[in-house]
Amino acid sequence: MSEIPQPGTQPVPFIGQITDYLENGAPQEIRDAIRWCGPKDMLSPSYPYRVAMKGKDYDRHMQALQIELVKMHYGLKASGKRMIVLFEGRDAAGKGSTIKRVQENLNPRSAYVVALPKANDREASQWYFQRYVERIPAKGEIALFDRSWYNRGVVEKVFDFCTQAQREHFFYQLPEFEKMLVDDGIILVKLWLNVDRAEQLRRFLDREKDPLKQWKLSWIDVEGLRKWEAYSQAITETLTRSDNLHAPWTIIRSDDKKRARIAAIQTILNAISYPGKDRDAIGGIDPTICGGLDILNV
Repeated sequence: MSEIPQPGTQPVPFIGQITDYLENGAPQEIRDAIRWCGPKDMLSPSYPYRVAMKGKDYDRHMQALQIELVKMHYGLKASGKRMIVLFEGRDAAGKGSTIKRVQENLNPRSAYVVALPKANDREASQWYFQRYVERIPAKGEIALFDRSWYNRGVVEKVFDFCTQAQREHFFYQLPEFEKMLVDDGIILVKLWLNVDRAEQLRRFLDREKDPLKQWKLSWIDVEGLRKWEAYSQAITETLTRSDNLHAPWTIIRSDDKKRARIAAIQTILNAISYPGKDRDAIGGIDPTICGGLDILNV
């Protein structure tokens, strides 16, 4: 009879592989950036700020935005409007933490997160968009998609999880699918959180060290580090082919998570009218980190 593993003795998958990539696989300039910069320093030379946003400034603005989110949600429920927010981006770009800040003071019954696992055999045989359609919000609801149908454009392309014919069919149907959502009255917000290569690796290293976050690491994360260029090509193509007047992309440079969360919430609040909207509390969006495809820095 085999022994029952004791708590704490089970090896955590992928632990050590991030460090191994840093030491043996990462470009030298990425290693140097991580080695010589402080924890609050921005690693990307093209990011418009050199250090992270001060906590007190962030807390003050976030408190005001939380009040606006509650007002917005109340107004949405009263009017019967519907909203979909897509949170897309590179791994470790801050999608999950941003969604948490959006949802934390909203009623989870009508402001819910959609985070679908890999399609099962039956779902894989259905129309590609079908399982997403089943999560479309009803009147007064907000659906926050933690990744979405854009998996086919990026992740499935990079890892050959779909054929080129399937991907082209996706792009063929995509504009009309999103137009139908908008024409039916749904407010569709598409957010792409983009993160610098060195910053992404630094965040993975932090996860590797933290017992509360190690579970987030996956095979996709480890292998994806080696596929930066392939991701860049797939991202650029996907965003370019799916950015249009009825469903435009908002790109947010998320090297500083605090600034990125503020920009994401501002974008959501600006997408809808609601009673008591306080534009001064929302504030102006920082155009150096948030905008259209022109600020995409892959």
